[in-house]
Amino acid sequence: MNAQLGAIDVAVLVASLTITVAVGILAAGRIRSLDAYLLGDRDLPWWVILGSIVATETSAATVLSVPGEGFGASGMRFLQLPLGFMLGRAAIVRFLLPLYFRGQLHTAHEVLRDRFGPLVQRAAAGLFLVTRNLGDGLRLYLAALVLQKLTGMPLAWSVGVMGGVTILYTVLGGLRSVAWNDCVQLVIYVLGGIVAVVVIVARIPGGWSAAWDFAAESGKLRMFDFSFDLASASTFWAGLVGGAVLSLGTHGTDHMMVQRYLSARGERDAARALLASGVAVLFQFALFLGIGVLLAAFHALGGEAPPERLDEVFASFIVRHFPANTGLVGLLLAAILAAAMSTIASSLNASASALVHDIWLPLRAAAGHRAPLAPAAALALSRWLTVAFGGVQVAVGIAAAAVDATVVSRALTIAGYSAGLMLGVFLLGVATRRVGQGAALAGAACGLAALLAVQFVLPGHGLTIAWPWFAFVGAATTFAAGLAASIIVPRAEVAG
Repeated sequence: MNAQLGAIDVAVLVASLTITVAVGILAAGRIRSLDAYLLGDRDLPWWVILGSIVATETSAATVLSVPGEGFGASGMRFLQLPLGFMLGRAAIVRFLLPLYFRGQLHTAHEVLRDRFGPLVQRAAAGLFLVTRNLGDGLRLYLAALVLQKLTGMPLAWSVGVMGGVTILYTVLGGLRSVAWNDCVQLVIYVLGGIVAVVVIVARIPGGWSAAWDFAAESGKLRMFDFSFDLASASTFWAGLVGGAVLSLGTHGTDHMMVQRYLSARGERDAARALLASGVAVLFQFALFLGIGVLLAAFHALGGEAPPERLDEVFASFIVRHFPANTGLVGLLLAAILAAAMSTIASSLNASASALVHDIWLPLRAAAGHRAPLAPAAALALSRWLTVAFGGVQVAVGIAAAAVDATVVSRALTIAGYSAGLMLGVFLLGVATRRVGQGAALAGAACGLAALLAVQFVLPGHGLTIAWPWFAFVGAATTFAAGLAASIIVPRAEVAG
């Protein structure tokens, strides 16, 4: 029996989407400047930034796939990864955050401009725009699949509805709207996760005690694995080292996160939000991994065969076993959409910010336009760019329907390459003075080549490296190659 959306479920879902748009409008206030639209007037409370950081890094793919990790061989060992995330955040607060509060920066890439020059700034912004919009378009597609299954709506319409609502409140309210909505959406999907725990336990023969005994006997409660296996994503070293470097890249150099720090009232508030987000993510991972462990107990003790793909286990349970027309299916669907929209909204706003500040305005100045762009014109440009990037992500989401699921998975991995490459370039800028613009770009090119080899070439020769190490490989190769290239490529004077 498949759960379908009844009238009560639809009412819960519609209410959730209506609240999302209303919060976006009310939180925004009157926006008169580019800083108000893209940085919330640099006046957001630290706890709002905390909620926004956590919700932004939690996509629908996370909500659906993390339970699959708990269900599978990893079990609770996947919690080793957020330990690395916490270590990476501490390093960001110590070494990178002070760079963003020197002067009135608008994007992460302006740090690279000041150190290397405008070419590296534009290259970094371009990499961010391509990988961010490709990756989030695919995440939009994955979330729309669940909406399609539960409503029967055509996939293109599912993608369009989600994209349309997200574009609407992002355009109307800018970053302030996005950040406050992130907090609301965080509450929705955590509440959905807690409800899922209650429903799953009720469906397990023997209830909570039987589920606990199964989890203990099957080894799913084991948290630490100190073996050293590069092919495994579930070892302590992959979690601590790989997770720390990954977090340094995604939260230390990715403009989608840096934009949140710049919207804080000061460096201290930004640091507080970032460090607290590590603890919040640890508990959030524990919740959704726990859902996966409970689902393993449900299938083992209830005798029902699970889906072949681990990342479909949670969605399949929702469709098949959640009580229909009680509002619970609507709540879980709202939770999945909330996780998706929080990431996409942040992506749209950050993409508009990067294109305006890192590419459009510098090129306009280089073309001889000495007068600054009028505030109203700059604001209108940012809003239109937000709509344009929304259109791009919706198009990617619709196009993904014609692509094999394995290709989508690999594309999402490729979209994460920028974390390692950007971290490598930042390290070249912070830790050295001899590396110039040309050497930094050469290092990034070598880092990209190394990542492509790790994912596509080495497995064919019997060497598999788990994904948590990808950021480490990209950053280390970029840094080492940039240093080597600095001996060959003369250091150019920084211009502009």
